[in-house]
Amino acid sequence: MEKAKVYFTKEITPESVVKMYETVGVKLPGKVAVKLHSGEAGNQNYIKPEFVKKIVEHVNGTVVECNTAYEGERNTTQKHKKLIEDHGWTKYFDVDLMDAEGPDKVLEVKNGKILTKNYVGKDIDKYDSMLVLSHFKGHPMGGYGGALKQLSIGCASSYGKAIIHGAGDTKTFFETEQDKFLESMADAASTVHEFFKDRIVYINVMCNLSVDCDCCSVAEDPCMKDIGIVAGTDPIAVDQACIDFIYQSKDPGRDHFVERVERQHGIHTIEAAADLGFGTREYELISID
Repeated sequence: MEKAKVYFTKEITPESVVKMYETVGVKLPGKVAVKLHSGEAGNQNYIKPEFVKKIVEHVNGTVVECNTAYEGERNTTQKHKKLIEDHGWTKYFDVDLMDAEGPDKVLEVKNGKILTKNYVGKDIDKYDSMLVLSHFKGHPMGGYGGALKQLSIGCASSYGKAIIHGAGDTKTFFETEQDKFLESMADAASTVHEFFKDRIVYINVMCNLSVDCDCCSVAEDPCMKDIGIVAGTDPIAVDQACIDFIYQSKDPGRDHFVERVERQHGIHTIEAAADLGFGTREYELISID
């Protein structure tokens, strides 16, 4: 497999997100889903709607989300819709909770390590293409969160999230062997990437670099300075580039971030995804001024 092209800029502005999308060079066709994180109630680190307004308008997109499978303010459609409104998303955008009503859409996992089926919000069928707009940060369970997590946990329905966390069994939710959970994420991610094929673009914004996810109502403040924006059409390469930026950093908070990634064996998600063959860890980094 050829090296993937991955684009990088140090500039973190609404305008630079649009510039990075344009630089990737794929014009997303038809009805565009913009997958992002709506932010748990109480979280201070998630990327706010004002920041992404220009890119969502640029692609004429619909913001999409799915309900969670754990306690909080996003685990039912009613609560999640209220939080989406409280966080200002509906002020600017059409927002589609893709699994607001069942039944889920089932995507077959081809040659998966753990899963044979991935359950996603059925409204994914409404969209011709997808922009995966991820806040790259740490994660208490996955070690880190980026493009692969948005594809897998992010696009999964509430039931689908429980399946991924339980490595195929909802009864072992949060109790499964760590590597099996990470491999399940890779399996699920492959199905959404393949669903859109060449009609999907990935943008990771490396800001507010906390070791905790935007799903945490009580999250640590960022431990590292902002790094930049990474973009491309290969989610594995985009995540790998972000991880490499972390490891190469001289920031005093770098070790704390790396400890979270390594404690949760987070890089195994990238390894497992690369084994599935829907992308590569090898990339050519192209810096954009």
